[in-house]
Amino acid sequence: MGKTAKKKRATPKAAAREHTYPVSLGQVVELEVTGLNHEGAGVGRHEGYTLFVPKALPGERIRARVVHAKKNFGFADLQEILQPSANRVAPPCPVFDQCGGCSLQHLDYAQQLLHKQQIVKDNLRRIGGFPVEGEGAIPVHPTLGMDNPWRYRNKAQVPIGEREGGLIAGFYAEGSHDIIDINACLIQHEANDEVVLAVKRIASKLEIPAYDEVNHTGLLRHVVAKVGASTGDVMVVLVTTEAFIPRREQLIEAIRLAVPAVKSIVQNINERKTNVIFGDETKTLWGDDVIYDYIGPIKFAISARSFYQVNPEQTRVLYEKTLEYAGLSGEENVIDAYCGIGTISLFLAQKAKRVYGVEIVPEAIADANRNAALNGIENATFEVGPAEVVIPAWKEKGIRADVIVVDPPRKGCDEALLTTILQMKPKRVVYVSCNPSTLARDLKVLEEEYVVQEVQPVDMFPHTGHVESVALLNRK
Repeated sequence: MGKTAKKKRATPKAAAREHTYPVSLGQVVELEVTGLNHEGAGVGRHEGYTLFVPKALPGERIRARVVHAKKNFGFADLQEILQPSANRVAPPCPVFDQCGGCSLQHLDYAQQLLHKQQIVKDNLRRIGGFPVEGEGAIPVHPTLGMDNPWRYRNKAQVPIGEREGGLIAGFYAEGSHDIIDINACLIQHEANDEVVLAVKRIASKLEIPAYDEVNHTGLLRHVVAKVGASTGDVMVVLVTTEAFIPRREQLIEAIRLAVPAVKSIVQNINERKTNVIFGDETKTLWGDDVIYDYIGPIKFAISARSFYQVNPEQTRVLYEKTLEYAGLSGEENVIDAYCGIGTISLFLAQKAKRVYGVEIVPEAIADANRNAALNGIENATFEVGPAEVVIPAWKEKGIRADVIVVDPPRKGCDEALLTTILQMKPKRVVYVSCNPSTLARDLKVLEEEYVVQEVQPVDMFPHTGHVESVALLNRK
């Protein structure tokens, strides 16, 4: 046998480099909070070291306890507010301090809108290298908010658990999988609260067991409630670990009695050990396969698995801005990359010569075609596949786009799609974004051929750190 290799000892200098944080775990420090990060946590510095403190606000002096430390930054829990911000308000939600859902309820809503505008500006400057202040700056307009920023969500996805023999339903505590039992959520449509309460009560009475994700036992994993904000239609989706539901007919009848507006009761079966909510098999237990809603004049069919924007009031604002930026006269061909169920495509089709939508999810394209037929829209064509593959194929067939609209997921546009846009050279590109950092990254690439004219933030998710925005690019 060869000699045993000796383990190298870290030199004193190397050891010092590894552990030279100016804070230690459990240490309580006083901080001046100077800003908010993109998730809504307060930002302060101790001896030059950055600490993120949830529920702290700019302008406050606080005491915070360090709970996690990395090389360049750490996290701390708010212990005491020594000097409160003038913009701090009392959060109306009774579980705000426990729930991980709304990180900004304690900040005055007008200030939330200013913060979201600043987040977009900061990302454009830091990641994209774009000027956002002074001469030659890209206009980043004030965030378009809501008159009443409550009860806006048309979909609730609620995990089910058990406690002391009864069922609980709510949202996870921040940074954990511990369910906070909730009877009302102030950003959910009231109909969603009604569904969750009813299912929790009825399933408890019928002794239908909740899923235990540790032991992978039990039946009822999630309740998903959907409501058509303009129609009042309600869908109840029961996500279970297997197809068999004990006392199923009693369960269905009790839900129908408890929620008179229900139009559809659906079961989704998810047998896997996973945090993903839905499984592959979905079946209608009672009523219709879909419910309906309108965004502006366009009617949409919403199935259990359909992606549909959760704030229909602000979705209309976002899409109207997208339509305005597209600058359509009725003579243009428009390509809608990442078209989903056709929500933006059908809005654009009102004023375009023809719209071509592409989406990688086959079920979404089926929904898009159904929604086009539902509205009698004949100038929209949809195709399944990756945008970066389908769009060049359209180009080979002689299809030319005057305008390209992109509405990518949080990871932003595929690099190949950006290359395709640069090669196709449409007159305008309208970029709808749910992530300011990937928006800034992608605009930097498109700047090779395009001028970024302006950016409009839209508050789709009041009281959270998320911000949507839409950018207009004109070809140089």
